[in-house]
Amino acid sequence: MSAGPWSWRYEATGGTVLDDPSLPAAAFPSQAEAESWVGETWRELLDAGVDAVSLLHGDEVVYGPMSLHPAEG
Repeated sequence: MSAGPWSWRYEATGGTVLDDPSLPAAAFPSQAEAESWVGETWRELLDAGVDAVSLLHGDEVVYGPMSLHPAEG
């Protein structure tokens, strides 16, 4: 696994990476802290136009894209 901080890549529907400077740029020392943060802020990210996120460790994608939209049904 790569070295470096844990962070989230923000994506629009269709996989377009969002690099809007108004979106939070946060780096975390652990995967658990990154996942906890997105669990607390996903609604705000969705309201800001983020449709999905991918978890990065350094430059490596760990998983994603993961939709921020609530499951229907």
